[in-house]
Amino acid sequence: MKKLKSLFAAILIFIGATSFVNAQSNVAHIDTQALAEAMPEMKAAQSQLEKLQKTYDTEIKTLVKEFETKIKQYEVEAESKTAEENAKRAEEVQGMQANISAYRQGALDDLQKKQEDLYAPILDKARTAIEKVGRAQGFQYVMDKNGLLLAEGKDLLIDVKKELGI
Repeated sequence: MKKLKSLFAAILIFIGATSFVNAQSNVAHIDTQALAEAMPEMKAAQSQLEKLQKTYDTEIKTLVKEFETKIKQYEVEAESKTAEENAKRAEEVQGMQANISAYRQGALDDLQKKQEDLYAPILDKARTAIEKVGRAQGFQYVMDKNGLLLAEGKDLLIDVKKELGI
């Protein structure tokens, strides 16, 4: 009876180990960030975003320069103006500062939306290619390499790049 229990335990351990090994072979990983960065569409999108950001930066610098010029002018003329005029000028300067802040925030929001709009189709294309290559190679799971503590499975980056022609 003791031998039978030992034999049964050995069989269970063997089956469990075999299942674990089989499960391991159905998992692959890929560095999606490296894949996206290698795609020509991503480079074009980043270029568009940089161009848009430079446009906003230039406009903000112009607004700030106008603001600083106005402050200097008002500081020089402050002694020759009445308290009422100086108060109105202070309000004007505060309004300019608020406008610059609002423009800066709007620019950041616009850049973020543009980034999402540009990156979404690229990431969808990458995801589709990953799924296609993973299924073709018989993997049930493909995980992002950066999200794992251990990534010893097959890396699909080269195969997916081939699929995308990059």
